[in-house]
Amino acid sequence: MIFLKNLKRFSFLLFVFALLLTAGTPAKAQTDTTSSADIEFTDIPSAADSIAAAKKAREAKKAIAKPATEVKATTVAKPAAPSQSLWTLFITGFIQGLLAVTMPCIYPLLPLTVSFFTKKAGSRQKGILHSIIYGISIIVIYVLLGFAVTLAFGPGALNALATNGIFNLLFFILLVVFGVSFLGAFEITLPSSLANKLDANSDKGGLAGIFFMAATLVVVSFSCTGPLIGNMLVLAATNGERLAPAVGMFGFSLALALPFTLFALFPSALKSLPKSGGWLNSIKVVLGFLEIALALKFLSNVDLAYHWNWFNRDIYLALWIAIFFLMGLYLIGKIKFSHDSDLQFVSVPRIFLAVIVFAFVIYLVPGLWGAPLKPLSALLPPPATQDFYLSENGGGSAAPALAQSSVKEKKYAEIFSRAKVKGLDAWYDYEQALQVSKELHKPIMIDFTGWNCVNCRQMENDVWEDPQVFKRIRDDYVLLQLYTDDKTELKPEEQYTSAFSGKKITNLGAKWQDMQAERFNANAQPFYVLLDSDGNLMTDPNNKTIEPSGANFNISSYLKFLDSGIAAYKNKK
Repeated sequence: MIFLKNLKRFSFLLFVFALLLTAGTPAKAQTDTTSSADIEFTDIPSAADSIAAAKKAREAKKAIAKPATEVKATTVAKPAAPSQSLWTLFITGFIQGLLAVTMPCIYPLLPLTVSFFTKKAGSRQKGILHSIIYGISIIVIYVLLGFAVTLAFGPGALNALATNGIFNLLFFILLVVFGVSFLGAFEITLPSSLANKLDANSDKGGLAGIFFMAATLVVVSFSCTGPLIGNMLVLAATNGERLAPAVGMFGFSLALALPFTLFALFPSALKSLPKSGGWLNSIKVVLGFLEIALALKFLSNVDLAYHWNWFNRDIYLALWIAIFFLMGLYLIGKIKFSHDSDLQFVSVPRIFLAVIVFAFVIYLVPGLWGAPLKPLSALLPPPATQDFYLSENGGGSAAPALAQSSVKEKKYAEIFSRAKVKGLDAWYDYEQALQVSKELHKPIMIDFTGWNCVNCRQMENDVWEDPQVFKRIRDDYVLLQLYTDDKTELKPEEQYTSAFSGKKITNLGAKWQDMQAERFNANAQPFYVLLDSDGNLMTDPNNKTIEPSGANFNISSYLKFLDSGIAAYKNKK
């Protein structure tokens, strides 16, 4: 994903929250008490198999008749550029691992574990070596867990998770359960018998004993780390990359293992650590609120892809406002859960954190009346789902393409009314777009997009709203938006077997997925393709093909891309 740029920002905020709460800890211990972010659902899964398998499929399926709406077989040899989602996922996992260190089940174990290795080893050198092995063992266990997720579901199934309604609904429920557990309603624990067996094996000497000691930590701390691990695996699974779960777990486990190794190298630094106390539980509660808030994204995904049309942008914002307002009240001590320690006074860092949270709530409120909230645009439902706008201005007026064209009724227009970009006259069927392009003498810009594509929403809100970009798309192009994750069933006579992947194409999103994969060797969204009125890729004055573009948040660069298509179309005429 490349997820996830916006979720990454959220994860960074979580880390800042933890630092602020830590900074506010008094020197004396309180009573001990025993959590995309850009989404960046960025990549939308493809209906295609690997390129090699696709070639075989094409040879085997030559006899299969293609549907009338099939596009010309002009392919782009150059595949889409690899995404940075794995790096973003690694960073997100690393930040969540640092947060896990501050959990009540792990933080108090830092000095105990380091002291144990130092004393048992008999020398500082052996203690450091044992701590390093201990840290590596933690990493191995979590990375194996990540690989197990991939093996259990398979890379193809992981791709399907990003837009599968059942899985998105399950993810929503799962994250809400995790969030409620962090709020203290219950604890998610593994069987105590498993922990006892691992603990017994940890008494063995050598590397095996250290490994089982690390495994014991993983099991006994699951009540604290489980929600964070679950959140990490959900984000990884919906990333679409087969290595995503392992990469996310590597980042998580690396951050979790580092403190044990570093404090073994510098044991005197343990004295500077804040004392364990109620602040640890405060971090859990804050993470619980954030888990519940971010869970709403998965519910929104299902609502959009299946056209339930009841989870609108304003409802989404109202829930966020309520959640973050309650978080602010908790930070200033106006709300207390049963497992919280008494808050005798509010520290200065907690006040600053509360100010940030309440300011965020105030920032969200205008969104109920249509404010764009651009920094959050990738995480929110599309603006067209908003029920009420205080002002109908902005976005410009749509070009009168529909009035000038002989096509008087747009195919699929009613399905995508909630996706409409204000001021742009988009089309949603390839054949109609070709016809309109010929009649209006304008090139086509295909926008391979998705309901659940966070980078698509960010492009629409941050780049397309630039006046120059907006004017070019509105006035100089026939905009064709093809939603690759839409679940609208095709009519029986429109369904077909893909000659590219050999799969049965039964819904609209799969049809456009198949088109993007077969013709352009790409499966990531957004993906922008510039075509002439015959459906061919255009060439520049040097006879070089104008390659499709992925997400490009550099406005000047994106303008050059659009201008190259306009110039090529005029030169061809």
